[in-house]
Amino acid sequence: HGALDDPRVDIRIGDGMKYVLEDAPAAGDRYDIVVLDLTDPVGPAEALYSEAFFRACRELLTPGGALSLHIGTPVFQPERVRLLIERLRAVFACVRPYFLYIPLYGSLWGLACASDTLDPLSLSEEEVERVIASRGISRLQHLNGAVYRAQFALPNHLRALLA
Repeated sequence: HGALDDPRVDIRIGDGMKYVLEDAPAAGDRYDIVVLDLTDPVGPAEALYSEAFFRACRELLTPGGALSLHIGTPVFQPERVRLLIERLRAVFACVRPYFLYIPLYGSLWGLACASDTLDPLSLSEEEVERVIASRGISRLQHLNGAVYRAQFALPNHLRALLA
């Protein structure tokens, strides 16, 4: 729908570790949001899910900024999900895991929003609807205020896992 054509969007494809640890700090780059769309945390990619890497990402955030990433599936990888949330909590003041069913993966999938100041739960259903409308976004197929709030509601087994 053209979202990636917005001049404020800066997509970086390449060596994420090098960019976060070297290139961005050297250039003084700062971001309102850092979205990590990474491969699974195995092999060489494992370092991209470390506490040290999350700290480096935090340094790239503007005040009020947030980090967003997938944390895997609690159905097949509960320990990985727990560990990633633990690492994020060691770095950020506010970590909000959320879960949704991904048909392509055939499973419940986890994501997280991490920030020192931003709490996604501070937005009410009505506020989310107002923001969507105020930005002229009309063709959403999934997200609305109720879905936004609901995705942060954790069933008991996930509350226990992430406690």
